[in-house]
Amino acid sequence: MATLPEPVIASLLEPYLAPPADLLPRLSAYLDLLLKWNARTNLTAIREPEEIVRRHFGESLFAARHLGPEEVDTLLDLGSGAGFPGLPIALLRPDIRVTLAESQHKKASFLREAVRTLGVSVEVWAGRAESMASERRFHTVALRAVDNMAAAVAVAEVRATHQVMVLTSTAQAPELVGFSGQRRVPLPGSESGVLLMALRG
Repeated sequence: MATLPEPVIASLLEPYLAPPADLLPRLSAYLDLLLKWNARTNLTAIREPEEIVRRHFGESLFAARHLGPEEVDTLLDLGSGAGFPGLPIALLRPDIRVTLAESQHKKASFLREAVRTLGVSVEVWAGRAESMASERRFHTVALRAVDNMAAAVAVAEVRATHQVMVLTSTAQAPELVGFSGQRRVPLPGSESGVLLMALRG
């Protein structure tokens, strides 16, 4: 698969976030690795490099931009898949301790390889988030494109101490119990995509 030059990646990401220059080589390496693995393991249904940059990298970095103030110290990416949104968030915000929870073995293997290749300090939890120790909590729980939204939201509500972020569509945006201040931010370049943010309280 042909990869994309860094200036092209930067221009594709512009609607979502102006990427810092030092982020581009790592996003490029991430894209190369994802394309290589996706050729033999179904990590994402999106195959076009430009679309991967927009939909996966762009939307994840858009979420990172909206994380809010510096007190976000831990984040759980629930059902991480190929690392979205957690891994781009970790690249942009190394101050946040990110955990990627992924129960599918092949995807978890990819995540471990991506973390190693990109040199980020990220935990890969190769199992269901429900199987974590009950006392494990995270400032923010983020999720997108999960198979069972209702089940994932139920886990997110338990694990999040402050905030839940969901990359979803307007039609599928869930209601979160015990969370107030819910707001929906339209995703750039999407007719129905939204970033749903909800604060506990």
